[in-house]
Amino acid sequence: MGIKVYGPAASTNVARVLVCLEEVGVEYELVPVDMPSGEHKRPEHLARNPFGQVPAFQDGDLMLSESRAIAKYILRKGGSQLLRECNLSESAMVDVWLEVEAAQFSSAMSPIIFQCFVIPVVMGGKPDMKVVEENLEKLKKALEVYEARLSKFKYLAGEFVSLADISHFPTAHYLLGSPHASAIDAYPHVKAWIADIMARPSVKKVRELMKMASA
Repeated sequence: MGIKVYGPAASTNVARVLVCLEEVGVEYELVPVDMPSGEHKRPEHLARNPFGQVPAFQDGDLMLSESRAIAKYILRKGGSQLLRECNLSESAMVDVWLEVEAAQFSSAMSPIIFQCFVIPVVMGGKPDMKVVEENLEKLKKALEVYEARLSKFKYLAGEFVSLADISHFPTAHYLLGSPHASAIDAYPHVKAWIADIMARPSVKKVRELMKMASA
């Protein structure tokens, strides 16, 4: 039994897992989960992910949920240097900025993605611009910290690319495709860093999958 990833590529959390699989070069099967019909809340999927979310990840008898934990598992199994586990202080910095990604960057971007993409495209509604503006302000406060960090180091955890960097790409993908892409213009180091991450072959491939899933 090979590796299976359950969920749509357009999901930021699914994309985070896929890019790690691409980084280590292992074959996998992407199994569709029809979110609009509520398939993710049905017993079959709840057996894979008890919170009724995506992704669910299967490697033989092992079933995992939570995208950042899955990402670490994939990179460890594949012997990737993206976790920097050969160096205690460097790996600690990777963990710090992976936490920052979840708590500061993605937490601000998730409502923006929902308002700008899910509501108009999937639900046929109009975005709540008050919610968008509030979260853009949160994002900008985070980007100020990122700009200061990236003015000193090429990447978030230091002078090396890591999971902390590529974990940002799914939400950054939607930011760049939104009417609010200019939010990064005031942060030249952040803008250059995002461009660097987006140029990775693994990221390019998964971004194409995301676009196809969103079409």
